[in-house]
Amino acid sequence: MPWLIQVWAPSITYAMKAQLNDEDLIKQYMPTNPDICFETLYNRYVGKVYRRCLSLTKRVEKAEDYTQDIFMRTFARLDRFQERSSFSTWLYSISFNYCLDQIKLSNRLAMTSLDDTLIDRYADVDEYTSQNKQLIHLVSAMKSLPPRDADLLRMKYQQGLSIEQIAHELQVKDSAVKMRLKRSRDKVRQIYSSIAY
Repeated sequence: MPWLIQVWAPSITYAMKAQLNDEDLIKQYMPTNPDICFETLYNRYVGKVYRRCLSLTKRVEKAEDYTQDIFMRTFARLDRFQERSSFSTWLYSISFNYCLDQIKLSNRLAMTSLDDTLIDRYADVDEYTSQNKQLIHLVSAMKSLPPRDADLLRMKYQQGLSIEQIAHELQVKDSAVKMRLKRSRDKVRQIYSSIAY
């Protein structure tokens, strides 16, 4: 990712920033030095956000643009971060939702600009539309879940965290995470089924 710019502050400041977790960094540097706060968070998460965007868009240029947009939006809304989840969970949620919104928007624009001859030329449009509808239903189901359940599913399936990592993050036992994941999956399946059918 040669287009990514990593900003390195002086070593003493960087060492101090590196020791702080995201939430403490925001509390300490956002009011007094927002540039350091932004640079540090950007450097910590730009690769992960880019990979998330690339996995959803499958296009390097779009992933690069979306990554920059996501960080600009996140930083502009940093005062809205309320620590109900970790900063990384909040950022990944913004990333996922932003990419889905952009994909839906581009699909809408692309479909309105196509004429009938182009639609006839592509046999897999119905399959793509079906997948897009499924994705929209899944997003709706996720939004209907209680925030605790939705965050847990995002940690497991969007962020790719292991059971052990989730347990550590939530400060609970592995068995509790497994039980909560099962219940959350059951809830989202039930909601999805009611929406999709």
